[in-house]
Formats: sequence, structure tokens, C-alpha cells
Amino acid sequence: MTILMALFTLYIAIKIYVSVMQIGYVTDTKREDAVLLTPAKYVVAGNYAIKKERLSIVESFIEYMLFLFWVFGGFAWLQKITGIDNTIYSNLLFIFGFLALNFIVTLPLDIYKTFKLDKSFHFSKTTPKLYIIDTIKSAILTLVFGGVIFAIIIYFMENYSKWWLYSFVVVFIFIVLVNMLYPTLIAPLFNKFKPLEDEELKGSIEGILKKVGLSSDGVFTIDASKRDSRLNAYFGGLGKSKRVVLFDTLIEKLDKDEIIAILGHELGHYSHKDIYKNIATIGVFLFVVFFSVGNLPESLFLNMGVVPTAGAKLALIMLILPLFSFIYMPIMGLISRHNEYEADKFGAKIGGKTNLIRALLKLVNENKAFPKSHPIYIFFYYTHPPVLERLKALGYEDSKNDDSVILGFLK
Repeated sequence: MTILMALFTLYIAIKIYVSVMQIGYVTDTKREDAVLLTPAKYVVAGNYAIKKERLSIVESFIEYMLFLFWVFGGFAWLQKITGIDNTIYSNLLFIFGFLALNFIVTLPLDIYKTFKLDKSFHFSKTTPKLYIIDTIKSAILTLVFGGVIFAIIIYFMENYSKWWLYSFVVVFIFIVLVNMLYPTLIAPLFNKFKPLEDEELKGSIEGILKKVGLSSDGVFTIDASKRDSRLNAYFGGLGKSKRVVLFDTLIEKLDKDEIIAILGHELGHYSHKDIYKNIATIGVFLFVVFFSVGNLPESLFLNMGVVPTAGAKLALIMLILPLFSFIYMPIMGLISRHNEYEADKFGAKIGGKTNLIRALLKLVNENKAFPKSHPIYIFFYYTHPPVLERLKALGYEDSKNDDSVILGFLK
């Protein structure tokens, strides 16, 4: 118990320290000559980064308070309500009670971020009605899919000494399947998909797919603009057949050549088999988590005044999962940042270096992404290299941010 307390306290302290360093760094840097953005947008992007990080500090404090609540009486209190008969029903009730309380406590912060912070910077376009509908849909998906997965894990816990190993396999397979099926089964529950109407762009996209030995499972646009103004695109599915999904915001802001360059970057990940590397990395992470929690002494639960039921063990996994993630993120980030540079090279070859540079500049401007971060923040959180470094690797030289130079490049 003492070790767990010390580790979680250290984790929260480091998180807050990194946020404080990032706030100080951005505060100082946004007063300097602008890079990649026009001076006006540079200041706005810096202000957003600072406010977002301040919110992150508040979230860290709440996360710590929730941790203390659960380990110093919360789990025991919930167990009295749900019972300790160790049936699948009572264990599921315990788990969903744990999730529901965490959701209620953190909901005000999410509402603030969506309707105050993001709206003040013209990111969020969602309405209260849409937000409520999305929340209900997410809750139903959690109940259905989570209920099935939790029930399977509970069965393993009750019947096998190496439950953690079998549970790891089930969760790993589930994550892979979700990533495969997300564009076709889950995403349409939240967005309207329609075939891309621009036949020229569609033909170009199918052409670059063929260049890397892939086939098209359809090229679609989604109405992302009803929730957010930021730009994005992604491929769906494992194997040779890919569904291409373009945000309507991306089509609106980028021209055909720039879209091809961005998709060329994404295809670089498939060409270099980065998707399989990422799956393997996630697999290692999950194995470590389940092995560690699966071998915790029962005295830990007794110190919390909790009977070590399957539900209590699963809730503890979810409670300390962010701790494992925080430790593992720098390793994943280091691998991912290397892969991004290689994907940029591939995208430049497929779509043209100039087009990729223009696309990245537009993404920075439209997403109001502050182009600089503290090195320690990059170490812990960046899965992509800083965009300034990516552009330099592509041969772009920022010209002291003369507005005419930037705007000329964006035209």
C-alpha cells in the first residue's frame, strides 16, 4: 500500500511539474518572434496551449483526489453497496459503479473544456443536444462491450490462477478488433458518412493506394465540422483493403495535392508496417499491466478494507492504469516520433515535398497548434515530432515569420 501510494503520488507530482514547465515555456516563447504562424495566430495558439495545460493541472489534482478516495474507503464503501457474493452480476455492478462515479466527478471538466475553452478558441461547434446524445451513445457502447469483456475477465478470475494471462489475450484481441471495425461499425454511430463526391480526388486516392499494394474499401467524408473545426483524416482496417475517411474540414481547407500528400504520409505508416509495430507495443504494455496487477498481494486489498473480488481487482487495474501509461508513454513516443519522420519522407515522395509542407503549415494554422514545447513535455507526451522539426526535415526554412511569406506558402 505504501509503495502504491508513493508511486501514484510521484506520478501526479511529475505530471503537474511537466505542465508547469510547459506553461512557463510557452508563456515566454509566445513573446518571441512568431514561427510558422502569423504573429496574431502565434499568440492565440500560445494562449490556448497555456489554458489547456492549466486545465490539465486541475485534472491531475482531481485524479489524485479520486485515487485517495478509492483506496482510503471508496472501494470498501462501494463493495458494501454492491455486495461481495462474487457473482458476475455483483462484480459488474461494482465495476460500473466505479466507472459511473468517476464519470460524474470528471464530467464538469469535460463540459468546461468543450463549451468554454474550446468554444472560446472556435474549436468546438458541438451543441448541448449533440453532446448529450454522444454521451448517451458512448455510455451504451461501454455497457455493451465493456460488460462482455468484464464478464469474460471475471470468469477467468474465478476459475483460473493465471487469469491475468488469459485476460490480457482477450483484451488485446478486443483492442485490435475495435481498431479494425471502428470506421465501419462505431464511427457511423457518431458521424454521417457519405462517399466522396470529388471523382478526381477519389481517383487520385485510389491511385496512391495501388502504389503501395493496397485496395480501396471506399473513400468517404464525415461531417466532423458539426463538432469541431480541426482537420483530420484516417485509414481504417487491417490487411490490404482500406477505408479512407476524410473530415469535411480537411476537404474545405486543403487542396487536392495537399490531401494526397497527407494521405501519402499515412500510407507511409502502412508501407513501413508501423501499424503492426504499434500493435506489438500496445501488446507489451498490456502484458506488463496485467502481469503486475495479477500478482499483487491480497494484503493490498485487505489494507484498503476490501475483499479481493474480481470486481475490486478490475477496478484497481483501471484506477492505476494511467500510472502505467505515464511510465510507458516516453518509450512509445520515442518509437512513434521516429516513425513519423519516416512517414513524412514517404508522404513527400508520394505527394510532393512542397505539397506536404503546405499541408502541414495549414494544419498548424487551422488547428491553432503552438509550434514549440518544452523538451520535457515533448519527452512525455509527443507521439509526433514538433511540427517545426518535421518541416525542417522536409527542407522548409521559416523566414522569421514575415506574414507575406507564410501566407504565400499557404495559398
